[in-house]
Amino acid sequence: MPERSLYKYLRLICRVIDGANFWLGRGVAWLTVLVVLVVFANVLMRYVLRSSFVFMQELEWHLFAAIFLLGGGYTLFKDGHVRVDIVYQRLSPKGRAWLNLIGVLLFLLPGCYLVILTALPFVISSLQMGEGSPNPGGIPCRFILKSMIPLGFLLIALQGIAMGIRSVLTIAWGEIDG
Repeated sequence: MPERSLYKYLRLICRVIDGANFWLGRGVAWLTVLVVLVVFANVLMRYVLRSSFVFMQELEWHLFAAIFLLGGGYTLFKDGHVRVDIVYQRLSPKGRAWLNLIGVLLFLLPGCYLVILTALPFVISSLQMGEGSPNPGGIPCRFILKSMIPLGFLLIALQGIAMGIRSVLTIAWGEIDG
């Protein structure tokens, strides 16, 4: 029965990672509403009031970057990333699991590792210098935005780990639920 407890433990890890990315993804989805409101306000100010603020313009792309980077793990959780389905759809569940496992181990995790590794000095440097917008009236604390890069790829890597574990469970124990 230790084999069964390993199965339950690995499933628990998957559920925790899935849950974290699910709830973070739901929260990030609300940022899209905020982006729409900011863009609407910018358009209104520019064309009706003939005025604009650098802060509001920068806020648009800051929010978009946060949505894009923090939503990556959620997208992987929902299986929304692009793949070549012409081969994948014809495979058995174990064949799909093998392909997913190989993809996670050879491409996803090393890719995320490289992005995180190269982004951390970028973030640390920004934090140490207290980097803000180079534009007068722009958003201060640019290191917050830059920290979204390693954080976003960490979330994708975690979801990749869950995907890899799920693949191992499928290979070892057959098709599993969720």
